[in-house]
Amino acid sequence: MRAFLIFCLLTLMPSVQAQTFQTSASHAVILDYESGEVLYNHNGDTPMPPSSMSKLMTLLMTFEAIEQGTLSLDTELPVSEYAWRTGGAASGSSTMFLEVNSRVRVEDLIRSIIIQSGNDACIVLAEAISGSETAFAADMTQRAQELGLSSASFANSTGWPHPDHRISAIDLARLTVLLIREYPQYYPIFAEREMTYNGIRQFNRNPLLNMPGVDGLKTGHTQEAGYGLVASGERDGTRRIVVYNGMDSERSRASEGERLMRAALAEFELVRLAQAGEEIGSADVFQGVSETVGLRLTENAQLGLHIRAANDLRAEIVYDGPIAAPIAEGDAIARLEVSAPGLEPRSFELVAAEDVARKGLVGLALSGLGGLFGVN
Repeated sequence: MRAFLIFCLLTLMPSVQAQTFQTSASHAVILDYESGEVLYNHNGDTPMPPSSMSKLMTLLMTFEAIEQGTLSLDTELPVSEYAWRTGGAASGSSTMFLEVNSRVRVEDLIRSIIIQSGNDACIVLAEAISGSETAFAADMTQRAQELGLSSASFANSTGWPHPDHRISAIDLARLTVLLIREYPQYYPIFAEREMTYNGIRQFNRNPLLNMPGVDGLKTGHTQEAGYGLVASGERDGTRRIVVYNGMDSERSRASEGERLMRAALAEFELVRLAQAGEEIGSADVFQGVSETVGLRLTENAQLGLHIRAANDLRAEIVYDGPIAAPIAEGDAIARLEVSAPGLEPRSFELVAAEDVARKGLVGLALSGLGGLFGVN
């Protein structure tokens, strides 16, 4: 037996045929910063080549090293020949133009990674923290796994193409939340427009920094990955994280990024159905001293939704019943199932809100007689 309760929800739009939001990116995610709720997901769980967007993990490792006292912003680090050749001017890639055998401050390296996407800067930090870039990549992967970024596998500090260098868009978004929340003192650097080092002036590559409220974070591009971006923006106290990848040009990255960020801040909403611990309905009980038992949520029932789909949101309580007594408070006996166009079905556990004892022999006998004579 399936018992259900349809929630009546107020919506922001008149009734229309709900349409799902679409993107031309190969992978895309919109994440609500405060709740961590995924508002939009297009291949967001699939590990992808993140190119320079994976430098966010290099930065996190650096910030942690500073917090632990093994580095400081004023620490001067040596530039090895490997760092210069692999990520410097000789590499033909994004670079800080560090000189071999020179020394450079950690603060300048951090700013270069954020603003210039300096590969040489990443390698200098990797060697200082772990001894070699190979060891650093292994440490990056281990730390990402410890943080719950289960899709992450890193082969280098820079995002240079490698078959083992992968992370999902959702995990990049969660990594971004960690950076903003745990290290707010460094976050303003992501909004800086330019940096000059050794007389060479370079500009921030984030095409969304001209949008109101957008204040970070990191671009990426390789032939394998296409053009991608991790961006964060805030409007009226609400912050959203946008991650997308697989665009075919800088221009398409910029235009699709603007569209995704506008949608993130204006078209997607966090719908809260009920709070953890709230009793939202009841289930029928078989052979209990009470004919019903209350149902309580074990977690907040909330989900991200495009506003066009609001009128077609359905939430129902589902259980196999009636549920035989005895029932103990806290027993998992039902679930709240939620569906809407463009939304992967969601399920929230429901537990018994109170104990329900089984009827005694007399009660059972009376129930049997009532059933025999058609009396409830």
